[in-house]
Amino acid sequence: MIDWPIAELLPHAGAMILLDAVVAFEAESILCRRHVSPGGLFQESDGALPAWVGVELMAQAIAAWAGCQAHQQQRAVQLGLLLGTRHYHCNVPRFAVGTTLAVSAQRNFHDAQGMGVFDCRIEAPGIEAQARLTVFSPPDMAAFFAGQSKETHA
Repeated sequence: MIDWPIAELLPHAGAMILLDAVVAFEAESILCRRHVSPGGLFQESDGALPAWVGVELMAQAIAAWAGCQAHQQQRAVQLGLLLGTRHYHCNVPRFAVGTTLAVSAQRNFHDAQGMGVFDCRIEAPGIEAQARLTVFSPPDMAAFFAGQSKETHA
């Protein structure tokens, strides 16, 4: 298990942090954990987590991967954007209370401008979810948004 607190690896805060911990981290991949317990964000009245939240769990695993990269290189954690997925498949409609989910991401493609593609999975007994997520984290997010702002106001 990685000793770095998940809150130090993600650009999220408070209840928006949906992962519990990083279990393993390598140059091209990450494995995170989420234990489904009652009272969290997005949860149904019985505490179950809808399966559609799996996409956000996967995106946060990618963000944690980037955060681990930054931590190793003694850089600040940067904001990234989930651009989307063409296909998210989950064999269950929800993740039940008491389930511990293994959330993994494997880098498939990444370029110098910040575009990335990751193959992601969520696994637990009887649970399988998978998706390929496209993400974007430019080297300078503030400059990127400043440039977008100028274009929309021109």
